[in-house]
Amino acid sequence: MLTVAYDGTNYCGWQFQPNGVTIEEIFNRTLSELLKEPVCIIGASRTDAGVHALGNVAVFDTESRIPADKLLFAINQGLPEDIRVVASKEVAPDWHPRKQNSVKTYEYRILNSRVAIPTRRLYAYFCYYPLNVEKMREAAAYLVGEHDFSSFCSARHQAKETVRTLYSVCVERDADDLITIRLRGNGFLYNMVRIIAGTLMKVGLGIYPPGHVQEILEARDRQMAGQTAPAKGLTLVGIEYEREPQDEIAGENRHWSYVLDQRELKNGRSVLTVNFCEEAELPRLLRRMAHQAYRNGAKEILIRLPASCNVSETERYGLYRLERAGELWRAVYAGGEAAAKRGEDEETTLLFT
Repeated sequence: MLTVAYDGTNYCGWQFQPNGVTIEEIFNRTLSELLKEPVCIIGASRTDAGVHALGNVAVFDTESRIPADKLLFAINQGLPEDIRVVASKEVAPDWHPRKQNSVKTYEYRILNSRVAIPTRRLYAYFCYYPLNVEKMREAAAYLVGEHDFSSFCSARHQAKETVRTLYSVCVERDADDLITIRLRGNGFLYNMVRIIAGTLMKVGLGIYPPGHVQEILEARDRQMAGQTAPAKGLTLVGIEYEREPQDEIAGENRHWSYVLDQRELKNGRSVLTVNFCEEAELPRLLRRMAHQAYRNGAKEILIRLPASCNVSETERYGLYRLERAGELWRAVYAGGEAAAKRGEDEETTLLFT
């Protein structure tokens, strides 16, 4: 596993593109030449053109006997000076950087002064008009928690699920007029951080009142949010991977409330208690949390539903369908051949009560 840092100014993002040089392309070429074997690297975060990173993560397979913790020195000799590996270590062969529970931290920087500073032109967006940081901070508070962030992702996104959790959104201004918006979350949609930054800037300019951010969230409409802020102000600060699943995962907003109890996960079982959930949101919630519990290692999931929640034997919940079993519902794997090829466990069953 490599932890990598790069200045994204001269690159067309992380992922390979036919019309420009990318970080992935540079790594594949450098590693293939160094190790004398074809290498295809897999990145944790496929950052856009112009976006920077201090702690992106990537993995690759190799037959090389170079010690993993020493590999970074050899790789760096072949990389351009705007890309560096800052750490390297060995991980399990099936470890995938995008299929692990993690917390990602991004920062968006805005230089809010009367005059642009040349040395910051590549790493911060310049805004001449005064921004009210207190109002931006007030607006940012509405984004914390588990929400459907449809309003804050590009229309070109390919995500099947737009619910994400932001653990914190901080807005700070330093003595040099640099405003930093720092976000920590379990995942981010395409252009999500840049759209949040653009929206908070509109609040800071007085175009939106802080409470309008909650209205934007509820609208689930990209047209309601602010502009997509330029890429150069965005930096992926780092990715923290979960060593062990949490004992509990909870989510609550005006549309749903639940707790996933994973204290018996070592015995193959998790318990999801749904306190309340709007009818339209229930299929998504069951699909989302069943997938989460299964990925964490559960073979059986007990789900307690309030009387107001109805489930169907004919509807599929992601990779599962439900069958009656007395007072319980049994969810049987129904992911199909494509999902099976991805390594899903066809023997997994879930019990709903």
